[in-house]
Amino acid sequence: MTVPWRSRPDLFRIGLLLCATGAVSGQFQLEPLNSTVLQGSDARFNATVQGNWRVMTWTVGGLMVVNFPVTGNITSSSEQFSAKFCSSGDTSCVEFTIHNVTRSGDAGPVVCRVLGDYGSKTAHLYVQESGTVNVSGGNVTVVQDQQVEFQCVTSAWFPTPTVSWTRNGQAVSSSLYNTTSMANGDTFNSTSVLKFQAVGNATVECRATVLSLTSPQSSSVFLVVVPKPPDWTVLIAVVVSIGGFALLVLLIIGIIFCFKRREEKQPNYQDEMRRVRTHSQISGVNAAGQRQGQENAGYVPEDQTSVAPSELTDSGFPQSNGFKVYKVADANQAGNGYSGAHITVGESGVRKHRHVTIV
Repeated sequence: MTVPWRSRPDLFRIGLLLCATGAVSGQFQLEPLNSTVLQGSDARFNATVQGNWRVMTWTVGGLMVVNFPVTGNITSSSEQFSAKFCSSGDTSCVEFTIHNVTRSGDAGPVVCRVLGDYGSKTAHLYVQESGTVNVSGGNVTVVQDQQVEFQCVTSAWFPTPTVSWTRNGQAVSSSLYNTTSMANGDTFNSTSVLKFQAVGNATVECRATVLSLTSPQSSSVFLVVVPKPPDWTVLIAVVVSIGGFALLVLLIIGIIFCFKRREEKQPNYQDEMRRVRTHSQISGVNAAGQRQGQENAGYVPEDQTSVAPSELTDSGFPQSNGFKVYKVADANQAGNGYSGAHITVGESGVRKHRHVTIV
């Protein structure tokens, strides 16, 4: 592309104008370009201008709030806004202050304009709010090694706060707690739940913070851990096991003892034959005794009340008419005793037995 010679002076002038504008605009600076403050605090911005300038204006939320001439009186829309030189006698630096910042009225762009060829620059103001923090439930007393749970509630924060926990001043791992947040109008509420195994006494603290806070808001409770009672489970199990084993042994011994007693009482073939033989011998002796008995001389008929001396036998017992007395010898005579059986047969043929034993 070719440019006619006659147009070159115009291009030269345009280039000089652009360079001059860039040089002048580079001499105007606004700091900070982004500012985050807590609601109720002050926000400050510094404008540095090199060279001679006459008037500077500040605009917040689309409204001009301060008119600052190099010489003359400074005008402000309200006491909330003010401006001054950074240092006395130095006109190159101006400090602009917004007092008692509110999120609803002051957050947004802040524009500084220097009249003339300096132009304007824009910064952004962010306003945050801190709400409340509370660990619900108060102090907690638990048994050692029991799992304990704490709940922390934050209310009316903007933006969503960062919640953390400490135990005895030491940060708690984020894996032990879970935090959820929910919008409540133009602010946020959060709930954080902490769970861990209680080992010893501790001070548990919940902390909530936002970027503009110099120190976090916090709430703390005390954890009291009492020793757990002795565990009798193992001891009971051992005792029951030993008792059951002992009972089983005794039962087995009892069964064996009863079985042996039963075997001892049950006669075998030889014992049975021996018993039968003994019984037969005893029966034979009894039969012989009946056949070889002695006369019972002491027998007296039932209807006879007195006996004459002439009717007595040699043995001293009466002899009744009409009766026959048979003397039966007793095979069991021993020592000084005498035992006999007398058999009397009456006229009617009835046989009567009378046994007399004399010692």
